[in-house]
Amino acid sequence: MNFFNIDTDKLIQQLTYNAKDPLLFNSGFFLIFFCIFLLGYQFLYKHKLSRVIYFTIFSLYFFYKACGFYFGFILLSAVVDFNLANWIYTAKTQTKKNTILIFSIAVNLGLLFYFKYTNFFIEIINDFTAGQVKPLNLILPIGISFYTFENLSYTIDVYRGKFKPVQSFLDYCFFLSFFPKLVMGPIVRASDFIPQIRKDIFITQEDVSKGLYLIVGGLFKKVVISDYIYVNYVQYIFDDPSRHSGIECLLGVYGYAMVIYCDFSGYSDMAIGMARWMGFTINENFDSPYQSSSITEFWRRWHMSLSSWLKDYLYISLGGNRVGKFRQYLNLMITMLLGGLWHGASFNFIVWGGMHGLALAVDKLRMSLFSKYRSFHEESPSQILSSKIVKVLCIFITFHFVCFCWIFFKASTFQDAGIIITQIFTNFDAAASAPLLSSYGTVFAVMLLGYILHFIPKSYEYVSVNFISKINLAGRIAILLIFIWIVIQVKQADQVMPIYLQF
Repeated sequence: MNFFNIDTDKLIQQLTYNAKDPLLFNSGFFLIFFCIFLLGYQFLYKHKLSRVIYFTIFSLYFFYKACGFYFGFILLSAVVDFNLANWIYTAKTQTKKNTILIFSIAVNLGLLFYFKYTNFFIEIINDFTAGQVKPLNLILPIGISFYTFENLSYTIDVYRGKFKPVQSFLDYCFFLSFFPKLVMGPIVRASDFIPQIRKDIFITQEDVSKGLYLIVGGLFKKVVISDYIYVNYVQYIFDDPSRHSGIECLLGVYGYAMVIYCDFSGYSDMAIGMARWMGFTINENFDSPYQSSSITEFWRRWHMSLSSWLKDYLYISLGGNRVGKFRQYLNLMITMLLGGLWHGASFNFIVWGGMHGLALAVDKLRMSLFSKYRSFHEESPSQILSSKIVKVLCIFITFHFVCFCWIFFKASTFQDAGIIITQIFTNFDAAASAPLLSSYGTVFAVMLLGYILHFIPKSYEYVSVNFISKINLAGRIAILLIFIWIVIQVKQADQVMPIYLQF
């Protein structure tokens, strides 16, 4: 009897929210959760209403396991924006449409502001007024930045007449709570996703193969590359950069560039892959961003769902490039400053966004001048060769600019960011490279592997997916089990929280 009670207690403990062990894609319990979900989904996915109900219940439970009773906020958001969008659609006057849209924006951003930025502004007020206002005891609800932007894109698209609001609240709740993308994106637009909800689902061999490739690849990037580099090297550098030489700091910056890419893109890949297995399509979120030859190209390849959101709903709303060159550059700066603030309540993120905004403005000016030059000159073969060399140089420069900005993104304070930069330029100590390589050889080997995989041409992905598609079911299961075994062998003892979970 006592044995039964112990098992019951453990089961209840496992099924309820644990703040120290939230349910994430890289947690052990998620594998069980996902297998149970897929088993039930096999019997229901052809029945539209049943699969929507089943999926929504599982998604809400997943969210509860990830963030506790904060999962209620997504239900609140769904109720508010579902009704507001329908009221916008049926409003008879433009004034009424404007009022409802402003109310929707105020509710969504107000909720986000309260949890994410209240203490930040309390600190600013205290600094400027020598005040003693105590910060509030607030915990940022997981995923709120992502589903807030999804809500806003939905109501704005309805307001602009680009999308007819959904009539079923259950469908909207399904869209907003869809668990593969719920916690860390990608940011999915209702106009792309909602039409898929009631369609007949046919899961093709390509869906299975592509999904397996993305899930396995994403898990490898997150757990094997990102977590290993971070836990075994990068965190030591950024925790106290003054203790490390310039070469250690520089390699720490290169390491963090790979960590944040593999962490976030790995999670996004898993989300997209799982969606493919269920018959749903989510747009790509990363496209080898460190291969970019300009900062403009970088933002077309990095966190594509966010950059396209900022472009369509903020940059264009500010006037985009339709209001003259100066205003265009100003709009870019404002967009990126707010994009930086979206990442977190810190001046470090604002500076990070501001540097990218300034770089984008300079790049737009460069492209404008270069296009005028090219219109009067045809390229010779020698010029084509030199242009390829220039492209490689541009990739090198762009990558190092992005890495420089990552210092401010990752560092806890401006002082720490300054120390890292100072160490790199004034205390490089190249002689320390030999003992450093001896001590952290495995870490640097994993880091190098990450960069090699990143710079492999896109065509190799198609070859890999095609190879998987030719393997039978037993072979695919074997591939998945082998990768799970590898992940278990290298997985850190303590769960490493995804970086973008805090945003």
